[in-house]
Amino acid sequence: MNEIRHIVFDIGNVLLHWERERPYRRLIPDAVKRRHFLTEICSDAWHHRLDEGVPVDEAIAELVARHPEHEDLIRAYKTEWLEMLPGAIGGTVEILERLVADGRDVTALTNFNQDLFQITVPEYPFLRIFRGVTVSGEKRLIKPDPAIYEEHARAFGLEPSATLFFDDMERNVAAARAAGWNAEVFTDPEGLRRDLARYGIAI
Repeated sequence: MNEIRHIVFDIGNVLLHWERERPYRRLIPDAVKRRHFLTEICSDAWHHRLDEGVPVDEAIAELVARHPEHEDLIRAYKTEWLEMLPGAIGGTVEILERLVADGRDVTALTNFNQDLFQITVPEYPFLRIFRGVTVSGEKRLIKPDPAIYEEHARAFGLEPSATLFFDDMERNVAAARAAGWNAEVFTDPEGLRRDLARYGIAI
């Protein structure tokens, strides 16, 4: 096993809880109507376009034009965005901060709309302690596209075989391994500690 010199974190559901439905439980109390809205209007596919870099105001305007009867609910995707992020995953943040304090090289690679990321960072200052962050929306590349792993390694001078990546999505972990990185699926902070220890990094 190669010595790990670079550690890379995903953000959503690794460092921050993300619940897309959360504000809509309040805004659309009826579960059937809420499911329809998040499946057919502000759908997963629509959110995927945000992660790909479509500016959030542009994406909202296009959707409002198609569904004017839902304008307030569509605009809530931005205005209530922080409610979708109900808090940090504390144990992971503690590990992140310890790694940085120990002098480890730590960066982040996240599928995140660039505009929504700018809204998020001031609320969660620990997102500023990475040496750098690759935001999918800024690069117009999205995991698990191999190109985003290549871009992150190039931008931050990572040697793939000396890199360890944590993501909550199996497909993103598989893509990282295909790029030559070491990678593990994140489940919880204790699992993260165990995985780090297996690679010789004690926390």
